[in-house]
Amino acid sequence: MSRPRTPDAYFDDMYRGAEDPWHLAERWYERRKYDLTVAALPQPRYRRAFEPGCSVGELTRRLAVRCDAVFACDRVGSAVATARHRTRDLPHVEVRRMVLPEEWPTGSFDLIVLSELLYYLDDATFDRFVRRTVASLEPGGTLVTVHWDHPVPEHLTTGSGIADLLAARLELDLLADHREEDFVLQVHRRRGPDGRRAISVAAEEGLV
Repeated sequence: MSRPRTPDAYFDDMYRGAEDPWHLAERWYERRKYDLTVAALPQPRYRRAFEPGCSVGELTRRLAVRCDAVFACDRVGSAVATARHRTRDLPHVEVRRMVLPEEWPTGSFDLIVLSELLYYLDDATFDRFVRRTVASLEPGGTLVTVHWDHPVPEHLTTGSGIADLLAARLELDLLADHREEDFVLQVHRRRGPDGRRAISVAAEEGLV
């Protein structure tokens, strides 16, 4: 990821021509991927979730079913307006326009979801973004990453490349690693202050 981060103008141009330029609400591929993302969450319920790069709010709506509160954001104003419209019936969802990682929400989260986001960042920005993500994630909290795994000119890496980079983060334990030809979906848990490794969902319920 030695090239500069994808410029803001790329996203502005994408949304200038269409409300939903990636057809996130229409394509079965996207809807299935979102459903798999939510199904992979290891906890039945979360207190406060953070979804950076929420685009038009399709995943946001699904996360809202499992969370008491969802804070979502995007750098493109028109995407934020669409996401707000699509979540207008969900009072526990807040959508804001923010430029990350320069801006960052206050408070902590027990769930953070990074979907189709990290491969737009250069090395320095990626490192800063992940450090701020981990710092905002409560001990024992869940981090979900899901990314397209084919080369794209605007992407600085792939889903597999992101997985390799996250594997070096000692604060995170990998709970699930779902890979298909098209995308990589991973679930991590932040270690507690005692450094104890995370255990499986079955182990938490005494089944193992």
